[in-house]
Amino acid sequence: MSGGLPGSSIEAHGLGGAKDLPIPSELAIAGAVAALVISFTVLAVAWREPRYDAATSGREAPAWLDRFVSSPALAIAARTFGMVFFLYVAAAAVFGKDSLVNPFLGTFYVLLWVGIVPASLLFGRFFKAISPARTISMLFARISGVSEGEGMYAYPARLGYWPAAVGLFAFVWLELVYPYSTEIGPVRLWCAAYLGIMLIGSAIWGTTFLERADPFEVYSSLVAKLSVWGRRDGVLVLRSPLANLDTLVARPGLVAVVGVLFGSTAFDSFRESTVWLKLVQSLSTTRILPDTVALVGFSVGVALILTVATMATGVSSQTPRRALPDLFAHSVVPIIVGYIVAHYLTYFVEYGQQTLIQLSDPFSRGDDYLGTADLQINYWLSSHPTFLAVTKVVAVALGHVVGVVAAHDRAIKLLPKRHQLTGQLPLLVAMVGFTVGGLYLLFAA
Repeated sequence: MSGGLPGSSIEAHGLGGAKDLPIPSELAIAGAVAALVISFTVLAVAWREPRYDAATSGREAPAWLDRFVSSPALAIAARTFGMVFFLYVAAAAVFGKDSLVNPFLGTFYVLLWVGIVPASLLFGRFFKAISPARTISMLFARISGVSEGEGMYAYPARLGYWPAAVGLFAFVWLELVYPYSTEIGPVRLWCAAYLGIMLIGSAIWGTTFLERADPFEVYSSLVAKLSVWGRRDGVLVLRSPLANLDTLVARPGLVAVVGVLFGSTAFDSFRESTVWLKLVQSLSTTRILPDTVALVGFSVGVALILTVATMATGVSSQTPRRALPDLFAHSVVPIIVGYIVAHYLTYFVEYGQQTLIQLSDPFSRGDDYLGTADLQINYWLSSHPTFLAVTKVVAVALGHVVGVVAAHDRAIKLLPKRHQLTGQLPLLVAMVGFTVGGLYLLFAA
């Protein structure tokens, strides 16, 4: 939403396709693939022992910083901010106009969904700290006298992240497939259902349910593994992003989560490609069915490729082959972040500014509650396409290189020596495929 055309950009989530990339696609793809292959070769020669261990990695933060971050006052301030902002936006959703200038839509699709990435990279598990669902759940527990975090039953370990994968798919389906995704009513209903499920689930299984099932909290926590903030034995530590990423605990459903996150971003580019547009326009049905099938195909395809690539190797007796996909799924997280940056950068910066302006007038009456109504959108990114193109390609390439490093360290830790390098080749081939396919779709959109 920009430049007086509020509907134009919210419906085109991947602002900036080929028009924003004034460099040859073949050159970008070849460069990214070369970076992957060179990285793998260097790792094979120079990285012979695992370097990351959750029990020892990281440097303790200064005592004053640990006290500040762990203080009840900061926790209360974060929860208060989250609830006040939630109620403010909820008021816009309920009482504001059903139009694209309602800041509820920009908050939901831009500040929340895309903004959760930079916020989590900078501050760690950001959404957990401000989550209105978690705050309401804690208040209910306190009122009812239940111990904080406890539910009626223990959360089943076999469920893992599967509920979060379902929730994430529900969100991306609403955003990318549902034809009325920019109408207030359906989005408001989705949010109400989400909040209801989270509150019921946390009442039954405690806050562990939110850690494993809340799509936004799980997404934020995954991205936070690429921040420098972590904890060891309850103490705040500073780690390199790669060392922090290695601390991600593999649980059932993790492959499904990364499949939905990565696959949906790829589908967002694919759905605007000339080939797909021609196909869906030639069908006698609406786009809902073919788009849904394609979204499922991209999500399942990513998960299947990762599963096959990680299981196509020899294993030790201590590591079941079926456990490998979840154990290596952490290496896809930096790839997801790279594609989010490449795909949504312009959209986030420019429509994010528009949303900040709209938030001052939640009921579209000419109000200026936050003092931002008179701000002007800065289109610097759009006016510098070469810089934007380089940023996008570098983000994709860097995400894959970090993923290769993470996978290499994990392979050395898990696989028998005779398979430590050869066992990574299928995953390297998969990552090369992800790189070529992702950049091709980014250029072709």
